Amino acid sequence: MTKFENADDNEINKFDKVSNIWWDLKGEMGTLHTINPLRTKFIMDAVHVRAPKVLDVGCGGGILSEALAKSGAEVTGIDLSQASLEVARQHAKGQGLSIDYRYESAEEIALKNTGHFDAVTCMEMLEHVPEPEKIIAACSQALKKDGHAFFSTINRTPKAFLFAIVGGEYILRLLPRGSHTYDKLIRPQELKSWAQENGLEFVRLSSLIYNPFTRKFKVVDAKEDVNYMMHFIKR
Repeated sequence: MTKFENADDNEINKFDKVSNIWWDLKGEMGTLHTINPLRTKFIMDAVHVRAPKVLDVGCGGGILSEALAKSGAEVTGIDLSQASLEVARQHAKGQGLSIDYRYESAEEIALKNTGHFDAVTCMEMLEHVPEPEKIIAACSQALKKDGHAFFSTINRTPKAFLFAIVGGEYILRLLPRGSHTYDKLIRPQELKSWAQENGLEFVRLSSLIYNPFTRKFKVVDAKEDVNYMMHFIKR
């Protein structure tokens, strides 16, 4: 049983079981590799700091952490799946990257590093915890004044259920089956409200739109679709 309060043992076990496929570009985690350049650009285009200190919350096997590090960021990655963290450490070592991976919760690192980071990323993670609003509060606490927060998740709509869960997991196999639970999905207005309650000012919303014919994603600004990303600044 996990020692962390705001964590779901079933979710952690789920990611422990798939830890060996994080870096299989042709496997069920391949979609994350496909969207990673789009996520990285969304983040780094907004952070105008030389060698920014970035906290990657829910870093998994390190796909985004490595991309941020290669873009010049000083990255700290945290996750509650120890198996995924070990994969992340080994892969980063093989790439010659220096990334600080820690087995810590967002709440813990925020207490130890209040106001420390230039940017915090929390991508495809909020829908996997019991109380996502507490993660957002911790992300805000970890940020410097005028620091940037980036979140991505899946919208809670019938379209999202059809495309992300039924289509994405069971038909197209873009993600491992059972990756998401519909009731845990988050509407943009919910995320925006939690962020604003914690001193984060809304800047931008963009959606990742998938074309099943070309098998490619594109970023569309100001559109609330199935997979969306949000950018906030701490004021």
